[in-house]
Amino acid sequence: MMNRLAEQALVLGARKSLVGVVTPAVAPARRPQAPFIVILNAGIIHRVGPNRMHVALARVLAAAGFSVLRFDLSGLGDSEARDDGLAPLEGNLADIREVIDMLQATRQVRRVVLVGLCSGADHSVIYAASDPRVAGVVLLDPSIPRTLRYYVHHYSSRVLQLSSWLNLVSGSHPLWLGLKRRAAHLPQAPAAEAQQLTIEHPQVRAYLQNAYGRALAQGVQFLAVLTGGVERRHNQRRQLLDAFPQLAFGSQLRLEYFKDSDHTFTSEASRARVIGLIEEWVRSTCFEPSAQQAHHDTA
Repeated sequence: MMNRLAEQALVLGARKSLVGVVTPAVAPARRPQAPFIVILNAGIIHRVGPNRMHVALARVLAAAGFSVLRFDLSGLGDSEARDDGLAPLEGNLADIREVIDMLQATRQVRRVVLVGLCSGADHSVIYAASDPRVAGVVLLDPSIPRTLRYYVHHYSSRVLQLSSWLNLVSGSHPLWLGLKRRAAHLPQAPAAEAQQLTIEHPQVRAYLQNAYGRALAQGVQFLAVLTGGVERRHNQRRQLLDAFPQLAFGSQLRLEYFKDSDHTFTSEASRARVIGLIEEWVRSTCFEPSAQQAHHDTA
């Protein structure tokens, strides 16, 4: 299906410090102005992705007519660390912008689709809010605030588990441990720890809501895939909608929930399923340029 010799290793970015691999389209896409696909690191994993999923995804998309770049952010894989003192998030966003700038300058790329798992998903949506060249985003297990529906699912499933009742009766359930701590007047967590920002913190929630809202306003199309492998973060398909009820995702969002898949798509079947879904979504989605993108293209 894919001639591996056609893949090309590149050095990217303003400092030529980022390393990536381009998998060119085997044949032209069926429609003009097909977006260029950019796959981001998942956490601290090398650009091949967990279980080499990014390699397989790049080759499947290339066979479908889409050119793909997978690259390492600064300090990951083969890319050098930044030396400009930027905070990690700002540095990662700067890396993405430099890479898209280079794709535009050297390959006349005008629109991209970002693909990210875990932290890569978070980087994708946050970056998409600031660059009209981003036409689509694939979010695999992004960070989503837990909601009332989340807790209903979480606790209703445990009510039916015999082990939970046995722990409660035996005194080893977390509920009893918390009560014992209070009864013994044990010291609570330090103030700094108690005030640590979590995904549910109002500032974090507002930050993410703003990022999604700005991306939606720019016409970004979303594919969000949640797995059952991170139940502590999300446990049902609609959690993204529940977390940001003020946002009108409408037809710009496709939601999927892979209950039986783990976070890194370890099984071959789960990888094949998610890769097939991404390919089908990229093929069938109309990535029409927004007004901002049209102005950017003609500027």
